Amino acid sequence: MIYLPMLAGKISLPITRPIAKGMPGKAYPFPWSVNTWLEGSTATRENIESLNEFADDLASFLGELQAIDAGRGIPAGEQNFYRGGNLQVYDTETKKAIKSLAGVYDKALLSEIWALALSSSWSKLPRWVHGDIAVGNLLVKGGRLCGVIDFGTMGTGDPACDLAIAWDFLDSESRGLFFSRLDADAALIGRARGWSLWKALITYAGNDASSELAVWAKCSIDAITEEYHQVR
Repeated sequence: MIYLPMLAGKISLPITRPIAKGMPGKAYPFPWSVNTWLEGSTATRENIESLNEFADDLASFLGELQAIDAGRGIPAGEQNFYRGGNLQVYDTETKKAIKSLAGVYDKALLSEIWALALSSSWSKLPRWVHGDIAVGNLLVKGGRLCGVIDFGTMGTGDPACDLAIAWDFLDSESRGLFFSRLDADAALIGRARGWSLWKALITYAGNDASSELAVWAKCSIDAITEEYHQVR
């Protein structure tokens, strides 16, 4: 988290910053930190004024984050669950989930979407990634995005992982605005779609179908397949 103060100085939105560091102990055998408190509520469809405005605000944040020199950042790896890295690392468990859901979803379609995600890779300079751009880490106040928290999986590399929220939360119109605002090409969108699909598939396959997590995952898979039918 030594990078957060530097990043905070170059980003318009407030982000959490560490103010104290804790060492591993018997009760919690990992490093930990105390961060600054940010005002706001977890983003929901109900507490934002407009999905389009939300998408625009989030794209502005990600654009600023990605514009910061990442040359001295930590590359994606096991320490941040490969956020910013190559999706190939999740190939086996994704294919296993696709197979297990063959009676629920079109196996060939999901396999096609996944294969497309793996068919390209990031060839530009590494960029900063938050690593977990999800509604639980996005704060809203007065109907607008007002802060971003939980940089525990941050790293550098391919920014595709930070775009998965396009299917997890946005609708068709705001998704298009989001991608346009970030100047995302088809290959980047394909990899982002893969990140969203991976997370949704393993979540849906690994939980009771009536659980809150599974319901969320099914909505994401449905959004992915519907959008893919439109662009394929």
